[in-house]
Amino acid sequence: MTDVQHTEHTPVLEVIAAKKIVPVVVLDDAGAAAGLADALLAGGLGLAEVTFRTAAAADAIAAMAARPGMLVGAGTVLTAAQVDRAVDAGARFVVSPGFSPAVVARCQTRGVPVLPGVASPTEIMQALDAGLDTVKFFPAEQLGGVPMVKALAAPFRSVRFVPTGGVSTENLADYLAIPSVVAVGGTWMVAPDLLAARDWDAVTARTRAAVEAL
Repeated sequence: MTDVQHTEHTPVLEVIAAKKIVPVVVLDDAGAAAGLADALLAGGLGLAEVTFRTAAAADAIAAMAARPGMLVGAGTVLTAAQVDRAVDAGARFVVSPGFSPAVVARCQTRGVPVLPGVASPTEIMQALDAGLDTVKFFPAEQLGGVPMVKALAAPFRSVRFVPTGGVSTENLADYLAIPSVVAVGGTWMVAPDLLAARDWDAVTARTRAAVEAL
C-alpha cells in the first residue's frame, strides 16, 4: 500500500483512500479523545470519524484534530447545523448515514468533503446529481455486503464506495479487493468497551494489526 502523508495540502479524500480504513468512533467523554488519537497514531492510522451520536462529539473532534498527524471527520451528521458545529470544531470531512440535500449543500458551502450514505441506485444518482463521486455504502453487511457493492459498482463506474457497517478483519480484504471501494469504515479497533476502559494499548494493537493486514 502506498501511503499518503497527511498534510494541509493533501486532498482529504486522497488521504482516506490511501489509509483504506476509517475508524468510526463513538465517544461519550471528550476527555478520552486525546488518548484515543494518540493510540490510533501509535497504531499507524492517523484518521478517525467521530460520530455525532453523543453530546461530546464536537469537543472530541476538537481535541483529536489538535493532534499533529490526525485527520478527523464527523460522522452521523444529520442536519446542516451539525455540519457547522463539526467544521467549526475542526472536522475536515463529514459523513452521514443517508443522503440529505441540506447536509450536502452545507458541506459544499463550507468547503468540506461529504460522504453521504447510500443504500440504493436512486440515492447514488442523487449523489451524482449533487456533484459527488464518493459515497458511504451503509449499512454494508445488512444491505448485501460485497456482492451488493459489486452489483452497484457495475452501472456506476465513476462512483467510489466506502462500505461501513459490519466490516471487520474477516471481510476487510474482500471489500477492499473491489476496485471501486476506496476505503472501509469500521469500529472493531475502537470498540465501545475499549474506549470506556480507555484501553489504549488494545486500540493501538488492533489498529496496527489492521494496518499490517493491508
